[in-house]
Amino acid sequence: MAVVFGHLAFTKRGRHIIDCNGYGLRVPYNIDASDNIHSSDALFILLVEKSFNYSSLTLEGFCDRFPCILVYVDRPDVVAQLFFRKIHKDLNLPLFALVDSDPQGFKLLKFFSTYGCGGLTNNLTPLDIKWSGMRPSDLDKHGLPKLCRLPLPKRDTKILHKLLKNDFAKKNPEWANELTLMLKTKKKVEVGALSALEDISYLTTTYLPFKLQEQDWL
Repeated sequence: MAVVFGHLAFTKRGRHIIDCNGYGLRVPYNIDASDNIHSSDALFILLVEKSFNYSSLTLEGFCDRFPCILVYVDRPDVVAQLFFRKIHKDLNLPLFALVDSDPQGFKLLKFFSTYGCGGLTNNLTPLDIKWSGMRPSDLDKHGLPKLCRLPLPKRDTKILHKLLKNDFAKKNPEWANELTLMLKTKKKVEVGALSALEDISYLTTTYLPFKLQEQDWL
């Protein structure tokens, strides 16, 4: 499932006006039926993994303080990828990603950055998505408690080794360095672990604002 929320409006089949500012809308299956996509003041598009992170951002008014468009996905989804690409093409806004610091988060990031999978998307060019977080290098930078740093199981270790051999990692050496760090520390962390810090709203009040203001992304 994928949901879009924030400073975005479009028409469906040229008739029904859809406004995503104030409530989340399930990404339309028929992408071609969505037209006249516009936003009056969005500054960027943020890809979000996990419902907990999406709920935190929407309920705590992140989009009000940082006008943006959220695209929440819980797994790789071709429909969501095509919609993500369409709003990027029509609005020409920067793309950022907020995923867990684990192999699955990286695979989701890779899926949306490249052409994904399947014949529907093989002719698409790579997208310039900025990896904002959660990155392995963030663990010490933001003082994540040891209890939040989960051990990396052998299955994940094998996935990381495979990802590092992939052409995608070779073309993105900074991202590959983060995967190598994950292998070195043998730890993975979910974005939701940020709530264990001094402020339960750390994600929306400190972490993401820091990322945006300091341009801390890869």
